[in-house]
Amino acid sequence: MTERKGPLHGIRILDLSRVLSGPFCTMILSDLGAEVIKIEEMERGDSTRAVPPFQNGMSHYYIAINRNKQSVGVDARKPQGREVILDLARTADVAIENFRPGVRDRLGLSTAELRKINPKLIVCNISGYGQKVSMRDQPCFDIIAQAMSGLMSVNGDPSGPPMKVGIPLADVGSGIWAAIGILAALQHRNATGEALEMDLSMVDSLIALLGYINQIYLTTGESPGQPGNMHHNIVPYGVYPVKDGSIVLALHHIDFWEKFCDVVGRRDLFEDPRYQSTAARKENRAELDPIVCDILRQKTGAEWHVIFELRDIPHSAVNSIEQALEQPLVKERGLLKTIEGGACGPVRVVGSPLQFDVNFDTRLTPPSLLGGDTAQVLRELLNYDAGRIEALGKAGAISPGRG
Repeated sequence: MTERKGPLHGIRILDLSRVLSGPFCTMILSDLGAEVIKIEEMERGDSTRAVPPFQNGMSHYYIAINRNKQSVGVDARKPQGREVILDLARTADVAIENFRPGVRDRLGLSTAELRKINPKLIVCNISGYGQKVSMRDQPCFDIIAQAMSGLMSVNGDPSGPPMKVGIPLADVGSGIWAAIGILAALQHRNATGEALEMDLSMVDSLIALLGYINQIYLTTGESPGQPGNMHHNIVPYGVYPVKDGSIVLALHHIDFWEKFCDVVGRRDLFEDPRYQSTAARKENRAELDPIVCDILRQKTGAEWHVIFELRDIPHSAVNSIEQALEQPLVKERGLLKTIEGGACGPVRVVGSPLQFDVNFDTRLTPPSLLGGDTAQVLRELLNYDAGRIEALGKAGAISPGRG
């Protein structure tokens, strides 16, 4: 595998996770230079490999979150396969998994077993509800975590049913929290020599992301409802109609509210006591929002863009994914990357949003075929000879590598 130096160069991650939360975490770490060895089931591999649409036979889902990783196909149920995983754990800094609690123990890969061979191994467990709670064995998926966390209750139109967020935020959010926790655990180990184990819950991850929404309840004793495209407490702030569609306004600060009133020729609104403070505008939202809507309907989105940009008023068109990815800002930031080579051919991906003042050599490598790196990893990392690798293949303990 091409050497990719970055802030985490020299850190090796044993990735026992699958689908989204764990792989999203290890992609973040790999983009920062960590080496990731991804363990996959021999027959099917990560289940995201089967999700359409495909590019040259490889799933868009798998492509999106599994770059920069080496795929090793192992049957952990066989003693020889378990031994391979333990040997890899001996060389790793971090092991991450997102099985249901107890599965890793049944496979003979408990933290105690891993620590016997590598006392300095950091272990990250991601599960739906946590490792030591009464619900630990119940199934959890993103939409369940969104419902349990309260997120759905504050998402959607006030007159309609609760809505899930359009992305799997519980999975992505727990992946981000896991990356933060692993970085903290690495620093703790550097400082003290002690290896930590992390217990991360998808539901916890989402509740923690709700931030000030939780604090509304903790402050007032009342649960905030669904604000639709508006803000619970700030007005004007949300999606508003224009002559040819919609526009987003975010008049979060009194200065922006004053600029808006001036530029639309309604200084009277700014001077009206009903609309002079954030609290007053919230209290009188029912009267103010229709006025703002009537004003904005007089021009197109493009016309308002010229006016608002000139006066430094926070606003945006509501972009499609295509418009978002192809806009000048994304090009200027260099966020879209093209990965050459690999089974799926040249592929465009969204790269890491993290940019530093040092130009690290973090060239992206393509996602691997299922088990495509097995022999190379065992040979180069574990010093297995050709005869041993062949014997493991014949025993059905490792994958010969295929798409």
